Amino acid sequence: MASSGAEIQLPLRRKRKNGEESDGVAGKRLESCLDQPTDSVICEVVTYTASPLPEKHYDADTTEPITCGLESMEDLLSWTRSKANPFSGAVVPLAPREPPLDRCLRRTLVSHDMMGGYLDDRFVQGTNAEAPYAFYHWQYIDIFNYFSHHLVTIPPAVWTNAAHKHGVIVIGTFITEWINGAAMCEDFLKDEESYRRVADKLVQISHCYGFDGWLINIENKLSEVAVRNVPLFLRYLTDHMHERVSGSLVLWYDSVLDNGELKWQNELNQSNRVFFDACDGLFTNYNWKEENLVGMKNLALQDRQADIYVGVDVFARGDVVGGMFETNKALEIIRRHNFSVAIFAPGWVYETHEDKSEFRKNQDRFWALLSNYLYIHRLASPLPFVSSFCQGFGNAVYWQGQHETNSSWFNLTAQEIQPLYYHQTVGGLGWLRSSGCPKDAWNGSCSLLLDGLIPASHTTPVCAKIFSIHVPLPSSTLVSLIYKASPGIAVSLELKTTDASQCTHVDVQEVQLNSVSPEVLDDEHQLVNKFTQLCGNLNHNGWTMRCSQLELHSCTLREVCVKIERIGQPEDTPFSCRVGELTVLDVASLQVPPDRIQGVCIDDVVWLRGAGTSLLNATLRWDYPGNLVRHFKVYWRQLRGPHPSIPPGQLVLVGRSYSNLFRVTELRVPEAPGLLELVVEPVIKMGFPVPESHWGRRSVSYTKDFSK
Repeated sequence: MASSGAEIQLPLRRKRKNGEESDGVAGKRLESCLDQPTDSVICEVVTYTASPLPEKHYDADTTEPITCGLESMEDLLSWTRSKANPFSGAVVPLAPREPPLDRCLRRTLVSHDMMGGYLDDRFVQGTNAEAPYAFYHWQYIDIFNYFSHHLVTIPPAVWTNAAHKHGVIVIGTFITEWINGAAMCEDFLKDEESYRRVADKLVQISHCYGFDGWLINIENKLSEVAVRNVPLFLRYLTDHMHERVSGSLVLWYDSVLDNGELKWQNELNQSNRVFFDACDGLFTNYNWKEENLVGMKNLALQDRQADIYVGVDVFARGDVVGGMFETNKALEIIRRHNFSVAIFAPGWVYETHEDKSEFRKNQDRFWALLSNYLYIHRLASPLPFVSSFCQGFGNAVYWQGQHETNSSWFNLTAQEIQPLYYHQTVGGLGWLRSSGCPKDAWNGSCSLLLDGLIPASHTTPVCAKIFSIHVPLPSSTLVSLIYKASPGIAVSLELKTTDASQCTHVDVQEVQLNSVSPEVLDDEHQLVNKFTQLCGNLNHNGWTMRCSQLELHSCTLREVCVKIERIGQPEDTPFSCRVGELTVLDVASLQVPPDRIQGVCIDDVVWLRGAGTSLLNATLRWDYPGNLVRHFKVYWRQLRGPHPSIPPGQLVLVGRSYSNLFRVTELRVPEAPGLLELVVEPVIKMGFPVPESHWGRRSVSYTKDFSK
């Protein structure tokens, strides 16, 4: 339907002669967007010019938003929030977890260093990568560091969003190296004013882009003046990060000594202690031996042993313990001495194995070998708690069991809360495996596959724990499980709860758990009818949905298990159960009406020439509560074309957005003149369809440029 509102003309973006954006246009861009009347039609003249958008933030060919680091000190010191990439900020706040990081006595840090960084992950809205690298064993780690050899490495938003969803802190990297690095250090560490300017910029960047701190890596010699100012720089940076970003961390890499010499110690000692004392922790070099760990235990650490992250290079470069598929050997020694660990470049499982189709298998094997030395933290999540186990990449996208798209894709922001992945024995001769499987899914790209063998001698149900969480429950809770099971087995849920009052204790890991096996509600139950009615007309495509209701008082959900029981006579029973989605929600939320999308506006329009057509590129913005939504679907349709007799077209999916911001790129539209509509549908976490009247819409009228 065409809009009947007033038409307005957006100002064109232009560049100054020296290449800088004109302040008169760029400074008013966002303001003009917000000032657009909500019922207006945007008028555009189709002009084919080079994109005026900054290439460091937008792909030069497609205007796709991208993330990059900063290469020089000039880039860092000239950085301002007004020049920041609006797409590169994380949209997922850091989720609470149990225990909190400061109560973890043996932490796990992962430092992601892969092929120079900013690969498929630089595309903020995702990309169509055939075989990308991804990480999904978040329950094992506490801190994620994005590492590269740019001066300032800003973690791509897709990583920060995925980590934050699981309660994992994300830190960027500030690194200086070689002769150029030494010169930069002499300049910015020459006096208090200089190092404060650098620290202030690092704090501002972290706060603007929504990540949680920095790894400081000075890998060059320092003069006497410069090295004397390093602890002051670290303390100033650490204090201001703590003030500006709650729960933030600043870590120092074991490299420079207190006399300015570049000499890796592989331990904390009196030669580098001054840097450790000025920040939140030390990341040691990798060539340590057990005697280094013994020596560190003899230091007077004042309860800061957990702040020493012993480095482990998975590539096993140099004289190291373990590495590769023997990295567990290093962790065994580190944990024996009660230190934290920093696992460097676990992407080895991807980089060094040519057959990328084996990536999931290799990654699961690697982390399974380490699992005895890693400690699971519990995500402290409010309701609704929903996961379809999507890992943020795959060969298709499903929605409620149906194919939405059939092509390869990668976007870690789409990753949902990940379950526990493992392989264990059952009754001596049987086994149980939990793994991600992309061959079928309910929502997203993959499901959770529970498969194995129940031996004839095993007469009790197999209990597959899929989540360790910390979720306070209301008095009335609805639990929905969607699955596909092989013949010969019965599937049910077992939930483990505890009295919420026990969770106020200092150590909430050691609490008594009560097993609850919720009874499945009949399909005709009033609550099931209400739930399925809100879900809409589901075509289950072989999936089974089971709903249960819990009536509990002051309880906290701590574990979710899927029980698998053999039907029939005792015999060796192979089985598979594909879990599509788990939903836990407050029954009262079924009565809450959905919100409407407000304030849809369009800006940063760029026209490109395609093969016999025009390509529209534009930024959509809107308002909607982020805590309610799973993602947004962005559509377009033609309202009228060059010929008035052409009827309005059907809605065509453009893509998914995981924030209130979306860049439409290379959208093929009919030749001018024409009128099209861009439409935004919110997909809420509980899965209920939002009425089309609550969607956001904006129309664009475009005409030819008759001045040429």
